[in-house]
Amino acid sequence: MNTFNHSHSSFSHTEFVLFGFPGIVTYRMFLVIPFLSIYVTILTGNSILIYRIGVERSLHSPMYILISILFTVNISCTTSVVPKLILGLSLDMNAISLAGCLVQMFYIYFMAIFESGVILSMALDRYVAICRPLRYNDIMTNQTLVYLVIIGLARSTLFVSPMVILASHVQYCKSNIIQNFVCENMGLLSLACGDISRQQIVGLLVRIFITILDSGLLFFSYSSILYTAMKIISGKARHKALHTCGTHMLVAVVIYICALLSSVVYRLHTFISYDVQNLFNAIYLMIPAMINPFIYGLGVKEIRDCLRRSWKKRRCELSSSMHIHINKAFVLRFTAEDNK
Repeated sequence: MNTFNHSHSSFSHTEFVLFGFPGIVTYRMFLVIPFLSIYVTILTGNSILIYRIGVERSLHSPMYILISILFTVNISCTTSVVPKLILGLSLDMNAISLAGCLVQMFYIYFMAIFESGVILSMALDRYVAICRPLRYNDIMTNQTLVYLVIIGLARSTLFVSPMVILASHVQYCKSNIIQNFVCENMGLLSLACGDISRQQIVGLLVRIFITILDSGLLFFSYSSILYTAMKIISGKARHKALHTCGTHMLVAVVIYICALLSSVVYRLHTFISYDVQNLFNAIYLMIPAMINPFIYGLGVKEIRDCLRRSWKKRRCELSSSMHIHINKAFVLRFTAEDNK
């Protein structure tokens, strides 16, 4: 792979190296342990809750379906990044084609915007449940959920496609080493030759618009919920409403804070090392996906009760199975002694 510059204007790299954490080359392999552990935790935690919501009929309501979609996004987004990162750290398998880089870029940004759309849908669900309770069953139907998912997918495609299409028409004739473990828009464009102001402006506008739109809608939704809960609802109903919404808000805050930190750190790339930038990218991509199942598993009573019942049932089955095997062993032993 070539890593030097070419003066010929038609030259463009078609293969890149995702060289994450360049400042700790000697100890890169040791990073496999924490990243693999986090990835296994993400797969296990999210998969367990997806399964429990799927098999528990009492959890087949719009809110829990949206939660399971959020868990699916967690698994999908991290799976598009972490296995490649682990292979790069352990086996130096960090080469990626331009097409593969663009696909990964599209998928990561697509999932990030779709995740924000799922958070908005959850806020809408809680808004209708608390502020319009008598019309909840009429508004939050299965058809509404399908529409919300389709709108979220279409919105993600609409915003991400221009970024990727513009990036695909750039000539990359500088170094082919991306100082990151993931194909991020500005990280790839930093290797481009010529004017990339249009690509930068589009990327910035998408980030600003999504941030302002989504945060504004979330603020309006939860402000209305808080106002209604404090004014109308009382006693246990108010506590339950605020607790459920507090869990959703905590998830949203964790996601947006991690995204904000990653963005701020990247904007200060002149003063911050690539290793720190990589660390905050990892925090943004992995930490929310890891802690979301714990927040919902511990914070939402219905899910917590479902997990508790499942654990008790499994423990009783194991105990019963052990007793059966012990009894069989005794029967076989006494039978053998009687035969003697």
